[in-house]
Amino acid sequence: MSSRVTVTQAELVTAIESGEIDTVLVAFPDLQGRLVAKRTTGRFFLENVQHNGTENCNYLIATDWDNNAVPGYAFANYDLGYGDMLATPDWSTIRRIPWVKGTAMVMCDLFDVDSGEPIRVAPRQILRDQVNKASDAGYVALVASEIEFYLFRDTYEQAFAKGYKGLEPHSPWLEDYHVLQTTKDEYIIGQIRRGLEAAGVPVEFSKGEAGRGQHEINLDYTTAVEMADRNAVYKNSAKEIAALNGRSISFMAKYDFNDTGSSCHIHSSLWNADQSVNVFDDHSADHHMSDTFRWWLGGLLATAQDFSLLWGPTINSYKRFQPSSWAPTAVGWGLDNRTLGFRKVGHGKGSRVESRIPGADANSYLAFAGTIAGGLHGIENKIEPPPAYTGNGYESTDLPRIPWSIVDAIDLWERSDVAKACFGEDVHAHILNMAKQEWMSFNQTVTDWELRRYWERA
Repeated sequence: MSSRVTVTQAELVTAIESGEIDTVLVAFPDLQGRLVAKRTTGRFFLENVQHNGTENCNYLIATDWDNNAVPGYAFANYDLGYGDMLATPDWSTIRRIPWVKGTAMVMCDLFDVDSGEPIRVAPRQILRDQVNKASDAGYVALVASEIEFYLFRDTYEQAFAKGYKGLEPHSPWLEDYHVLQTTKDEYIIGQIRRGLEAAGVPVEFSKGEAGRGQHEINLDYTTAVEMADRNAVYKNSAKEIAALNGRSISFMAKYDFNDTGSSCHIHSSLWNADQSVNVFDDHSADHHMSDTFRWWLGGLLATAQDFSLLWGPTINSYKRFQPSSWAPTAVGWGLDNRTLGFRKVGHGKGSRVESRIPGADANSYLAFAGTIAGGLHGIENKIEPPPAYTGNGYESTDLPRIPWSIVDAIDLWERSDVAKACFGEDVHAHILNMAKQEWMSFNQTVTDWELRRYWERA
């Protein structure tokens, strides 16, 4: 785990006063995990925002993917007038944004304007609450994730004009690990790596993936909130840098049914309070897995189906779970077995569990929160995992299955007493409404598939 190359509050003040920085993005994640922000002038930031924060309409964490204000949220609605919430800078998160001239960014936490209490349904707070539960139990959760995407030669404007059909992937063939093709892509991917490093988001490596034009960039592991922040910056920066170069990038889970889906594999481990000991590692135990590790894994397995909305938040998410597709269909675990939802990887201090279930479209704050909540549930109840599965998980007949669709995922989440206990009734209801609104929106449109199938023949 590397140290961050971020900016202190004093350094930001100096950069603004010298004119090096003239714009500050005061940002936070929305319900979908996208960054939303006000751009403040450096002068106004120094005079006002750094002391008082900034107020923003609370609908920003209660919209659909089109930023429509949708019904069903107890926290924010027309009856309550869609009031403001206070965004207060987290001074440990200041970053320069080198690909946008004269710009810095700071992540914010959200608070009630009147009471000053944290807004519990804000994605960053949902994750922070689970981090605090782990801390209360004497643990620090360290997390990393591998997020994949597709790079296209089309601009975003061209892709929109085409109705997202007939797009040209940046590679005409599968480029997994292939040096020649990734070199041809390096004018974009290299800019993303270098931009992230300069923005205080340490990068381990990039690689071609198993799709045409598909890539993956891996970031250094760190604490959960910081990792989610890094992912938000990564996904936003990749799109911005692509756009600045006349290209486009998509983090859809399954942009084309005939191509490999894009994942967000989550690696998690538990450490003691000062992060000196990985409590998962026990060389005297089977597979070097401590009791804590086994129970954490048992909790992840026990909650994987109920928490599916946290791994797959969209209609499209569930198209990714196909046999022999590198995306799992079975809720099982194995030793370095990529056909299953979970695998035990690493050695010694690197001992960890990888969840292969989440897609690239997942909100990292919610996905990490679900990982920690599920793991802690397993530790609290000493849930033992079954024996490691050997063989092809896609063909297993005795393992539970990942939900087939968002409809099944909604039903599991809605009925889940564990989800309510782990997250509280307010957060549970907020996420449930997000998913129900997504399903309702899909049902209020006629798809191209329906037109092709029924228009003439019905």
